Amino acid sequence: MTVPNRQIRATYTDDTITVYQAYGDAIARPALAAGRFVAPFKRERMTWIKPSFLWMMYRCGWALKDGQENVLAVEITREGFEWALARACLSHYDRDRDASRAEWSRRLRTSPVRVQWDPERSLRLGALPHRSLQVGLSGEAVTRYVDTWTVAITDVTPLARRIRGRLDAGDEAGARSLLPAERPYDLPSPVAENIGADGPEEVVAADRGT
Repeated sequence: MTVPNRQIRATYTDDTITVYQAYGDAIARPALAAGRFVAPFKRERMTWIKPSFLWMMYRCGWALKDGQENVLAVEITREGFEWALARACLSHYDRDRDASRAEWSRRLRTSPVRVQWDPERSLRLGALPHRSLQVGLSGEAVTRYVDTWTVAITDVTPLARRIRGRLDAGDEAGARSLLPAERPYDLPSPVAENIGADGPEEVVAADRGT
């Protein structure tokens, strides 16, 4: 089946969804010990969460970039995730979705959540033709993320390094076998529409080549 241009793919259960973040030791170590983000994590700053493991690997360079040496898998409630997306504003103006640039700008200033669709990444971290969702949380959304939504935080840095090691050895099949299992995440129609996610009709059209 053709992958829709804008589709959320993630690891999830009936109640939770896993998102990824990468930090240096100063933030990651206390968060792992506490099971939630604590100081020096700054609630006042926008924090970006990513449902795609490979997009996280692209962003942090397989946990080798300065300040991103620890990759965290953050399991949060689906209720919280969908609360965020229902209140999100796209990070760029879209004339087909927004009544005016001024209206979009107003929404961007007042929304506690920002979303953008960036090219998804291959196992070798090359850009793919379809997109991956990035979610920026600020204000009330960060407070909810830290205090209410987070169920567990797991260090997946060793996994990232094992996968990178197999790639360096030329074992792509072995590297792929270690990837977290991600599958399409269906959203309520109003939420999908709010963030510009492709609905079932777009998927069918893509498969038919129309």
